[in-house]
Amino acid sequence: MNLSELFRNTKTSIVDVRTTEEFENSRVEGSINIPLNLVPDNIESLKKMQPLILCCAAGVRSGQAMEYLKINGLDKVYNGGSWQEVEKIINS
Repeated sequence: MNLSELFRNTKTSIVDVRTTEEFENSRVEGSINIPLNLVPDNIESLKKMQPLILCCAAGVRSGQAMEYLKINGLDKVYNGGSWQEVEKIINS
């Protein structure tokens, strides 16, 4: 399944791992904000929200979050890259 198909899945959650300040300035509509440093504290909640598409400013932090979550047992987690890339896919 590619990211476009995941976006069309109404059960897919978009999680932005940027800081709260970055998220408040610009974000994908309907996304939620869990800053990267708070991801470990939210594993149980994130498990229930799968599948997850993670995004950030450039894809680095979302990649780190994805790897951490996969190591900790989440299997339906994807790195969407930057929030702008995610927004483009949603709007295409």
